[in-house]
Amino acid sequence: MSVIYKVIFISLLFTNLLAAQERTETIKVVGDKLIGKVVNGESVREVQGNVVLTQGNVTITCDYAIQYLLRNDAQLIGNVIAKQDSLVITTDEGFYYGNKRVTKSTAGIILDDQKVILTADSGEYYFDEDRAIFESNVTLFDTSMTMFASKLIYLRKDDRAIATGNVKIIDETSVITADSLDHYRNTKTSFAEGHVKIVSIENNTSIFGNHLEDYSQTKYTLISGNPVLMQLDSTFTDENKLVVDTLLISARLLESFRDTSNLFKATDSVRILRGNFASVNDYTIYFRDEDKIVTYKISEDAGQPVLWYENSQLTGDSINIFIEEKKIKELDVMNNAFMLSQNKNYPERFDQTSARDIKIIFKKNKIYKAEFLGTVHSIYYLYEDEEPNGLTKSSAQDMTIIFEDNEVVQVRMYGSPASDYYPEKQVIGNERSFLLPKFRFYKNRPVKSELLKLIW
Repeated sequence: MSVIYKVIFISLLFTNLLAAQERTETIKVVGDKLIGKVVNGESVREVQGNVVLTQGNVTITCDYAIQYLLRNDAQLIGNVIAKQDSLVITTDEGFYYGNKRVTKSTAGIILDDQKVILTADSGEYYFDEDRAIFESNVTLFDTSMTMFASKLIYLRKDDRAIATGNVKIIDETSVITADSLDHYRNTKTSFAEGHVKIVSIENNTSIFGNHLEDYSQTKYTLISGNPVLMQLDSTFTDENKLVVDTLLISARLLESFRDTSNLFKATDSVRILRGNFASVNDYTIYFRDEDKIVTYKISEDAGQPVLWYENSQLTGDSINIFIEEKKIKELDVMNNAFMLSQNKNYPERFDQTSARDIKIIFKKNKIYKAEFLGTVHSIYYLYEDEEPNGLTKSSAQDMTIIFEDNEVVQVRMYGSPASDYYPEKQVIGNERSFLLPKFRFYKNRPVKSELLKLIW
């Protein structure tokens, strides 16, 4: 029985193969001159002058063709133009495989389907699948962008381009580079992987990461995989010297919203660095049109945002940074606010102030005034000719401190002020006993070299 079944199976298989061959239409080739010959036991027809090859809805013209009758293939030479409906493929030399309905060229190829123009050093097109595979110096043009790659698969029905190797996509507002990129033309949506970089032409911003999702129609971009934002700004000092300032933001997830809000979000393990300013927090929103950066405490149990400016450290449930002419204008620390400053000559001594809220005003890029609002407690060390001279411990409802060259020149206390002086002999060696309840000295201040390491 097994032998009979084998015979039946082979017979059915052979019948199906014959039927498939019968369904495959033989290519037809005509021209000014036809020469028939046998080469290595195979029937070959050479066609010269005004050559036209047809198979179904595929038409190919060229100067010279070699038709392999048994294989149902043809070699095409000189001014090759293949057409199928609105699709036109041109090359200097190529092949057409009739059984597969595929054309191929390694002599430079151009595809134009009235939606995109695709060029490469070599490529092949599957007419029945509406699929192109182009390789080496691939370029895709359409009305909104230009894409470059080492290899590209173009799916015409889906309006989809899958690019790999040195991928670059350029549009009116940005340049995206990556190891690979999957682009949908209809929705203008792109997904990129590996060494992703987005350069914004509008605001001189670059974003790096290993995974990208870009939705151009909604103007939304997501980047993950060690993402880093870098924005270069140039400013002039009071001495008219050009200074290049770099804003760096890293997080687990970066999101860009370029609609009417034009904001940028950083989520989880956020680190920010710009000049003397740095921050560590869990959630940051950068309002680019307003030049405002807001950091949040995301839950009751989460750690507070930490902000450093020069030798000062601030913490609070949320911190707002206002920027004017590319310089920090104001810092607002809201709820459970705390500020400390470490003396550079006496690093064990910290000036400290706790309050409900803190507002710091800057002038000429230096702290001018600090306002402490709501149940203020402070400890400030005193110095005489830069030598330590005890400290004062104060409390009030509100307090204002005026600075000059980053040094305290005036302290104003409002609402039941109280102050105690502790002489140097009580302070020296006992600095750790003069710490306010909210004191915590963070040592994880972001460093530029560490953030730059995340950029490959």
